[in-house]
Amino acid sequence: MTDDQLLRYSRHIMLDEIGIEGQERILAAHAVIIGAGGLGSPAALYLGAAGVGHITVIDDDTVDLTNLQRQIAHTTDRVGSPKVDSLRAAVHAINPGVRITALQQRADDALLDQLLPTASIVLDCCDNYRTRHLVNAACVRHRKPLVAAAALRFDGQLMVINPEDAQAPCYACVFAPDAEFAEEQCATMGVFAPLVGTMGSLQAAEALKLIAGFGQAATGRLMMFDSRRMDWSSMRVEKNGSCPVCSNGM
Repeated sequence: MTDDQLLRYSRHIMLDEIGIEGQERILAAHAVIIGAGGLGSPAALYLGAAGVGHITVIDDDTVDLTNLQRQIAHTTDRVGSPKVDSLRAAVHAINPGVRITALQQRADDALLDQLLPTASIVLDCCDNYRTRHLVNAACVRHRKPLVAAAALRFDGQLMVINPEDAQAPCYACVFAPDAEFAEEQCATMGVFAPLVGTMGSLQAAEALKLIAGFGQAATGRLMMFDSRRMDWSSMRVEKNGSCPVCSNGM
């Protein structure tokens, strides 16, 4: 670690749970972020600020004026630009030492199979039910930890999936892949701006805990946040023995 890095990350290094060894694990990590919007913005900014050495961000969308109410990585002068390029610029403005791979495309099986073998952690920051299941299945397939979140109106959800834990549930154990699901998006339902910041920041926190190897991850729990009442609830979820994605019979 260089003198500049020792100074930049000194407040992490001071923490006994992280220290030099934990910060070095963060510097060596590769985080894959699916989505560069409301959740992906704070998640990427905090991971970049914390020194995650390589961040790959995937999103096929461009910055729109309606995004700026909550997607804090983007700015007015970058309206019309690819979100992945805007996010890369935002992270580099904080920490130019982070390597960022910006992919303006939709996540699919081929892309995830290419990226996940070298990934340390995956963050699902998308707003699409089908993509969530595709990412979950890829993480199970490659045995990579996944931090998934969602935010709509005033309500947020957070779940950590760890395929290395044979007893832990995956996303499909809780939300059936073949369920009839009415896709609801911010464009039609609205979303409270600080909510996505809260959930995306918590995704970054869970990712850093897993990378650095401290604390207890929120595995096996579905955490739900009601920002109207500032109320958290947590539901213990069990592995589904007949899950089509992660069960032994898959």
